[in-house]
Amino acid sequence: MSVDKSFLGSGWGFPPEFSKSGSARIVSAEEDIRESLYILLSTNPGERVMQPTYGCGLKGQIFEEISETSVTVMVDLIRRAILFFEPRVVVENIRVDSDNQEDIVNGLIKIDITYIVRTTNNRHNIVYPFYFTEGTNVKS
Repeated sequence: MSVDKSFLGSGWGFPPEFSKSGSARIVSAEEDIRESLYILLSTNPGERVMQPTYGCGLKGQIFEEISETSVTVMVDLIRRAILFFEPRVVVENIRVDSDNQEDIVNGLIKIDITYIVRTTNNRHNIVYPFYFTEGTNVKS
């Protein structure tokens, strides 16, 4: 017996992909929520003309020293963005992996977000890779 999860919504896949016939890849249910979270975390407030407050603002932390304070700011930015812009989920836990020195040297912080889908009460998690040296050839 299959469960109808159409109430969770559907939308374009991210990044957008098109078939040879010109149709866009469509995702639905939990996959739509997962991709919506990736879009939310990757968007800076002000990037969307019609929704200027939409976004997370993580990119504003790129030049900050990695400390307990900056990690707390990142967690707060993520928690607030999800609270205001992804009403289908409740955040259970956000963990910023700032202890892995090899990743940090390579310009990467992994952010683990555990959330519960409100309507199904299912727990999911994503690991968002936050690249703070993206677009550069900086190597140590």
